[in-house]
Amino acid sequence: MEKVIRTLAELDEEATRLVGELVPGEGATLITLTGELGAGKTAFTKSVARVLGVDEVLTSPTFVLEKIYKLGSSTSKFKRLIHIDAYRLESGKELAALGFDELLQDAGNLIMLEWPEKVADTLPAPAVKISILVEDDDARVISYG
Repeated sequence: MEKVIRTLAELDEEATRLVGELVPGEGATLITLTGELGAGKTAFTKSVARVLGVDEVLTSPTFVLEKIYKLGSSTSKFKRLIHIDAYRLESGKELAALGFDELLQDAGNLIMLEWPEKVADTLPAPAVKISILVEDDDARVISYG
């Protein structure tokens, strides 16, 4: 499936649709986000965070690698949103320092992982694979695979 996004409102609508379709499983729900620098991976994660009721300002975890946001609503399907940016990692082994294996065990976790190709050697199959492409008119094409 592909969706063309031209505005932040459309991005929020798409995030709302995605979150509505997610069903927690036995372990964490892993969503991977692929796209060039500036494609909108963090912007999409911000939209997901808004949908989930995160009040904090969400910024890219490029330098800290991981940020964890507690989801306070008792109606949320998830307890935590974990935002990981693997851009600076050399391999999946480096995810261990973030406690990634433990994060994967908790069904209350929704993990949004940017740059999955950097850590593909140790990633389990994601629940959702998202690819974001930038069009010439600055629209974004979100593809699900």
